[in-house]
Amino acid sequence: MRSHTVSLANLSATHRDLLWVLSQTGPSESSPLHHALTDYYTDGIDHTRVCTVLEELVERDFVTKHTHDSQYRLTESGRRALAARQAWQADANMEGSRE
Repeated sequence: MRSHTVSLANLSATHRDLLWVLSQTGPSESSPLHHALTDYYTDGIDHTRVCTVLEELVERDFVTKHTHDSQYRLTESGRRALAARQAWQADANMEGSRE
């Protein structure tokens, strides 16, 4: 049975990584999110790319941008989608360990 939760399957790794970082940091401006990804990606990532991905996540209703403080926040849809992905990853890891 399929869930009505929106999937992250069609998003790029950068989209998913930004969602993950935002879930760990809480509300944040783009610069700290950029620094977190720069620390993670061995080749770094351009700040403009981070801003573009954040705006795409806003358009998909995974993230909101609060204009009064320029902070990005996960939406309930974003939290549910991350939780569903984590559950899927856990299931996949369990299946792999049974083989």
